[in-house]
Amino acid sequence: MKEKAYILLAKQEGISNRAAKELIDRGLVFARDKKIKIARGLLPKNTKFKILKLPKAKKIFEDENLIAIDKPPFITSEEIAKMFNYELLHRLDKQTSGILILVKNKEFKKAAINEFKKQNVYKEYIAWVSGIVAEPMKIDLPIKIIKTKSKAFAKISKDGVEAITEIEPILAFRTKSKIKAIIHTGRTHQIRAHLKAIEHPIIGDETYGGISYKRVMLHHHKFKIFDYNFTSAEPSDFKMQEEERGKRGGKEREKMRKR
Repeated sequence: MKEKAYILLAKQEGISNRAAKELIDRGLVFARDKKIKIARGLLPKNTKFKILKLPKAKKIFEDENLIAIDKPPFITSEEIAKMFNYELLHRLDKQTSGILILVKNKEFKKAAINEFKKQNVYKEYIAWVSGIVAEPMKIDLPIKIIKTKSKAFAKISKDGVEAITEIEPILAFRTKSKIKAIIHTGRTHQIRAHLKAIEHPIIGDETYGGISYKRVMLHHHKFKIFDYNFTSAEPSDFKMQEEERGKRGGKEREKMRKR
């Protein structure tokens, strides 16, 4: 016998159906190490779920003009804005972590938006991607935003607007690489679409061809505007990728010694 995933989860956790559906929609629920993607999907009644804990947003800095937030994954930028009761200067996707800026007055917001338009803002991301990225490269491919009733996504198109991303390898291991990505324009899903275009999709970014993982492995690491300069440390799941790399490397070296 099978039942809808959110109903089974609600019974297992002793929570409401609505709360269970929200956990699944956030991408926090797993069964047999696989993310449950559809709340209404049918699963065996004996399914056992694992729920990731929703991390808390942390304040990095605050003054009379802005608040810099260290945004965790699995929460929207709009939820952060509501939490701190200030407007967003920019947005990060729900599964993207890192620096998110809220503005506290109209004058600063207007000046900051003008800096974005003039490309006087520094935005550096870190990502884990599929494949070996061996050398730095500049991706200059126009992006067209396609909107549907439920979401928007980026498509590389001659009819699109200018989008420029510079990437640089940090380290690589077997089938994946850790890279730095600097964006000179701020198009919707720019890094995600550009990395798909060069056949190095972000791990966890199934929308843009990435392999399945607990979340999209993209982190807004550094942000500079005017005299402000913020850094968000790499989250623990990024470090786990490196630890996994080290463990596998150790096992392979041990096999070589035994031969």
